[in-house]
Amino acid sequence: MATITTQAQVTADRLPFKNGEITVEHIIPSPAEPNIPLPPPSKSPVDILDLDKGTPDNHVPRDPRLIRLTGVHPFNVEPPLTALYNEGFLTSPELFYVRNHGPVPQVHDEDIPNWDISIEGLVENPLVLNFQDILQNYDQITAPITLVCAGNRRKEQNTVRKSKGFSWGPAGLSTALFTGPMMADILRSAKPLRRAKYVCMEGADKLPNGFYGTSVKLNWAMDLHRGIMLAHKMNGEDLRPDHGRPLRAVVPGQIGGRSVKWLKKLILTDTPSDNWYHINDNRVLPTMVTPEMSAQDRKWWTDERYAIYELNVNSVAVHPQHEEEIDLATAGSNYTVKGYAYAGGGRRITKVEVSLDRGISWRLSEVEYAEDKYRDFEGNLFGGKVDMWWRESCFCWSFWSLDIPVSDLASSDALLVRAVDDALSAQPRDMYWSVLGMMNNPWFRVTITKDMNILKFEHPTHPAKSGGWMERVKKTGGDLLDGTWGERAQGEEPVGPEQVKEINMKKYGVSRQIDLQEFKANSSSEKPWFVVNGEVYDGTAFLEGHPGGATSITSSAGLDVSEDFLAIHSETAKEMMSDYHIGNLDKVSLDALGHNASAGSGEPRAVFLQSRAWAKATLTEKKKISWDTRIFVFDLEHDKQTLGLPIGQHLMIKVQDPTNNEAVIRSYTPMSDTNLNGKMELLVKIYFPSDSIPGGKMTMALDKLPIGSAIDCKGPTGRFEYLGNGRVSISGKERQLRSFKMICGGTGITPVFQVLRAVMQDTQDPTTCVVIDGNRQEEDILCRSDLDDYVALDGRKCTVVHTLTKGSDNWAGRRGRVSKELLAEYTAPEAHSMVLVCGPGPMEKSARAILLAQGWAESDLHFF
Repeated sequence: MATITTQAQVTADRLPFKNGEITVEHIIPSPAEPNIPLPPPSKSPVDILDLDKGTPDNHVPRDPRLIRLTGVHPFNVEPPLTALYNEGFLTSPELFYVRNHGPVPQVHDEDIPNWDISIEGLVENPLVLNFQDILQNYDQITAPITLVCAGNRRKEQNTVRKSKGFSWGPAGLSTALFTGPMMADILRSAKPLRRAKYVCMEGADKLPNGFYGTSVKLNWAMDLHRGIMLAHKMNGEDLRPDHGRPLRAVVPGQIGGRSVKWLKKLILTDTPSDNWYHINDNRVLPTMVTPEMSAQDRKWWTDERYAIYELNVNSVAVHPQHEEEIDLATAGSNYTVKGYAYAGGGRRITKVEVSLDRGISWRLSEVEYAEDKYRDFEGNLFGGKVDMWWRESCFCWSFWSLDIPVSDLASSDALLVRAVDDALSAQPRDMYWSVLGMMNNPWFRVTITKDMNILKFEHPTHPAKSGGWMERVKKTGGDLLDGTWGERAQGEEPVGPEQVKEINMKKYGVSRQIDLQEFKANSSSEKPWFVVNGEVYDGTAFLEGHPGGATSITSSAGLDVSEDFLAIHSETAKEMMSDYHIGNLDKVSLDALGHNASAGSGEPRAVFLQSRAWAKATLTEKKKISWDTRIFVFDLEHDKQTLGLPIGQHLMIKVQDPTNNEAVIRSYTPMSDTNLNGKMELLVKIYFPSDSIPGGKMTMALDKLPIGSAIDCKGPTGRFEYLGNGRVSISGKERQLRSFKMICGGTGITPVFQVLRAVMQDTQDPTTCVVIDGNRQEEDILCRSDLDDYVALDGRKCTVVHTLTKGSDNWAGRRGRVSKELLAEYTAPEAHSMVLVCGPGPMEKSARAILLAQGWAESDLHFF
């Protein structure tokens, strides 16, 4: 073999053994040799990341590009999918995925010569070999091997139903050239006994349940075709700490959990490993076994039939990338779809197919077998012999590609990918959900949506953030396991909304006739009579107790408010109306009341909102915050006009439902500064319909509004107003406060945010604020950047605590609902303080009970 020995092509690693130095040359073939893939440029990290400085891994430099999947510690990461693919066939050690169960053992250079492993158990000749023995006394080989975590693509299973594992995306795999001796050679030195059937491996990583360990069958380890080895190098350099420095097992074609890192023991036994991690990890239990069933009956974990070894066939589309867009006006005629595929047990990928019509027909892609180039190579590479010419086993991923006309993509709603191996194992269409969420390999589906002239692609999930078509389908009530990816079958009718029960709002026995003169005489702010459905009600007794504040009633005095009232009030509120019913307005008076409704003077007003008349605002912009959250920007009547909404209060919005042309009215608190001239911004979460839920009338109506449409606004409403410098007004009564405790959930943050912003924008305002913000997932947190800015501005004045009920595995904040324990920690009663609450009904009800039990007075609680 011809070689060259320039400085760029030959390096030497010298380990300071006590009896001298061992030098291992990394010989890289000259250009005359066969064209084999070589490692990408690599730069070993030298800095300890800030995230790791407070953990047991504070000695391990790492690449900040890696996506953390389990918080700060232990270190479980995958690279960004596109970056991984773009490195090519081989992966740099700094981007190689990492699966750690606990702290990384700290191994110093001076410790490596004395690193030893024992070969024990059912052997005739027990051995203890040190690192020097491993390098000097056994043939070294170098081979390309793809390692894949059994949890690869698990986030898709977790989206369907949370498994017991954290959320890997589709990049839980990497490929490297590993160098070291064959495990078979090591085991032969110990002379296995005939009744030995398994090789149990144990690492040096001390964990809560002992050292990490697992086992494989002895006959596999002795079969050179299976390529099981001990490795001390990766792409020609010593193993890095996260990858098992200084010695690890590498078991090609099997799940990564069998390739034990920081290897210390090989124990030959007649039964599988009894290690806690072998029994309780890396298994695919039957799909009907629930997490509760698996916890109650240990037989599910000890049944070796459910242990997983060989990888299953799998493929992923990398290009188009998640959320990639194609402008049809500038796109070429073809788009090249690309991705990876792999199989297990040494099997070769024979086909990767792509469908654009939901699997009715398939197109055959080109598959590149870079691994085959090493079969034609003769010689040494990185100190190990490349000896693959005789072996047909395939232990590496393949890259596939297919040119597709852009017009075909534009006429499709999804791109489907499936791979087939040489045993004719094919990826299934549907997911096989299991308790641990492992070996997920259904067809990889990338959705295609068309907006005007733009095609947008969406992967099933994303490991680093919320999003992906699976999450979107689930949120809208779709069944991700029904074989149609959450869509209704043709002809299947959606579930209709529940029938609204009729509420009698009239007082029994009341038949008093009231004419227009009497009605007008009793229609004032002190004695507000109003009309709903022809019936007259006296709101005087409810002025102080109305949740919307006295203004909500006094602004209705002397008016027929039927449309507004019925649109915004709950069934509970309607049931209360009989207490205030005093009679009915005669037909002549009712008609006259409608004709005499104020139409306004038409003169430009300095303040937009009116309490007794609707004013029109025009939609000028929609800002997409997430798949279901929008900011709607409205122009007021003129650019000098202010909204006129006191801080902490609401306005009513009326929109025509485009499906039936009926008026929909709801109360909102804008997120824009109330002093903003000429504009108003509404932050709204869109509640889309599903098969079982009709969706939100107002939010869907808003979402369908075309730019330039007008809405009606009226207000303000609300009992609470923040006057500044700790002064508040509640139903017209002022109080002086020193602090606020703010509890909110979802879009309930908007009125709370208005008060918080007023406090934080006024540097002279001494009021302190604690915000407890509860949401389901991280993407549901609204106004997050503003909240972060306020904390950064003055962390003593503003404290923000987020808690999630469905937080991802890499969420480092609080978990669970707004609980008794959380409120005890942050909302203990104190003098001159008040609690503001806004969120879903169950959250508000729970918070009220907890706060009252803590000792807060009812008068200290305000629910928006």
